[in-house]
Amino acid sequence: MAHDLVCWKCGGSLAELSLPLRRLDECPKCRAELHVCRMCVDYDTRVAKYCREPTAEEVSDKTRANFCDHFKPRSQAYTPPNVAEVDRARAELEKLFGKR
Repeated sequence: MAHDLVCWKCGGSLAELSLPLRRLDECPKCRAELHVCRMCVDYDTRVAKYCREPTAEEVSDKTRANFCDHFKPRSQAYTPPNVAEVDRARAELEKLFGKR
């Protein structure tokens, strides 16, 4: 079953996996667990417990597989790192502390 899901951690395609994702499914590329809060449509860092589902039980580790019955995978789960921002911050630190 083809779909447009990608891994929340590395951005690798999950098209080879069938839906619904099982609790112990892993990314074929980086082996990250996939039935995790970070991969769910209700994951939102702007709300309490980082979850928009009010009846969901709180999950402490948002990157580990869990038993949440509200889990629905989202296609835009991967956020690539902002390389320019990281490089800028690193340059500022090197100015402050000197390069080792």
